[in-house]
Amino acid sequence: MRALLWIGLIVLLLGIASFFVAVPQKHEEGVRIGGASIGVQATTHDKLPPWVGGLLVGGGIVMMVAGGAARR
Repeated sequence: MRALLWIGLIVLLLGIASFFVAVPQKHEEGVRIGGASIGVQATTHDKLPPWVGGLLVGGGIVMMVAGGAARR
């Protein structure tokens, strides 16, 4: 179960990074009339909600403990 330990570590690091790194999101709005279209594309950088980061951190810790306990 050594793989579970490493996967847990990766999930834990992703959870910690989610508190600091913003995720880019593209939004496209427009109107299409016949063959012509008019649109606006906007990009925003939003952080993930804190509960997602907490869930990733908690899940990573649980997986690391389970992977470490299975090794013994």
